[in-house]
Amino acid sequence: MNDYITRFLEKSIKQKLTDKKAIILFGARQVGKSTLLKHMLKDNNDVLWLFGDQPQTQGYFNDMSVSNIKSMIGKKKIIVIDEAQAINDIGIKLKMFTDYIDDIKIIATGSSSFALANKVNEPLTGRKWEYHLLPLSFKEMADSTSVLKENEQLETRLIYGYYPETALNPGDEKERLLELVNSYLYKDVLVWEKLHKAEKIIKLLQALAFQVGSQVSYSEIGSFAGLDSKTVEKYIDLLEKAFVIYRLTSFNRNQRNELKNSKKIYFYDNGVRNALISAFNPLELRDDIGILWENFIMAELLKKDMYERKFAHRWFWRNKQKQEIDLIHEADGIYTAYEFKWNYRKNVSCPSAFASSYPEIKFNLINRENFLNFI
Repeated sequence: MNDYITRFLEKSIKQKLTDKKAIILFGARQVGKSTLLKHMLKDNNDVLWLFGDQPQTQGYFNDMSVSNIKSMIGKKKIIVIDEAQAINDIGIKLKMFTDYIDDIKIIATGSSSFALANKVNEPLTGRKWEYHLLPLSFKEMADSTSVLKENEQLETRLIYGYYPETALNPGDEKERLLELVNSYLYKDVLVWEKLHKAEKIIKLLQALAFQVGSQVSYSEIGSFAGLDSKTVEKYIDLLEKAFVIYRLTSFNRNQRNELKNSKKIYFYDNGVRNALISAFNPLELRDDIGILWENFIMAELLKKDMYERKFAHRWFWRNKQKQEIDLIHEADGIYTAYEFKWNYRKNVSCPSAFASSYPEIKFNLINRENFLNFI
């Protein structure tokens, strides 16, 4: 297997290297942000690398002026600031680069969207391109080897996920995944919010791991984790912004029997979900294969939208009669309904209530035999 897997974002980022705007690359720790940039810029001698979590770099930025910037960068044309969220007032300082220094390109990476985005959005309005890098995708891996070979690894991916550290080290997935989760998963939330209740965040995540694909009650999760509902909502918001989980709300168009304020939570990576509950049994010994498949396909569709730069909306649908659809997807005004089933022999049709209320929305069943047509 290749040591480097070409990321779909690489082409998009390369196309933006020639203009004046800053490039902001978000993503969880260990998802491959630095690796992508190093590979993309490996033959370019005009790159200056700065590391925001190092005191020396932070010192450079403490007393910023145009003359200091010019002295720091010398004749370099591309400035990469890795882990930029660790630098105070990074948005204002990036703005100085874009506004006052000619003929340079700024690229900043951040592992905490809530930290970096809050600091750059207002100062860099109209001055940045923003990208999100997620764990490796099925197609990125398949492009490196073959569709056939990656498909043979499907059951492994459902259990251990697609973080580069696990996907690129076959046979050593479990140990590397556990190390990744224990070392990096909570770091952003704990550091940035100065939280000291790691055990309660772990309990919260474990509760969410068991409820993937099900409607979530903040009060029930709070009872399990020893947290009140408002704190649960706050932690879920932080974990979502740190690229650990994401939420889906319920789809409705004022039909009387539709659920209107429900929510589901999914993990960006199957491996992280399974590591939280120490669930590494082979598929034939598991009773959660439907959950694994749903989380996997949901994440693959999300990656596709992000990498194709689609500004999509996603919901689930359910009514009071317990008819439901896993995903309602909208992009460019086109709505599509998806149901996810691991068992390709199981024939599933569109719920009658949904078909009657929304005859214009196409219904698709995604199973392990046809999923390549959709991701």
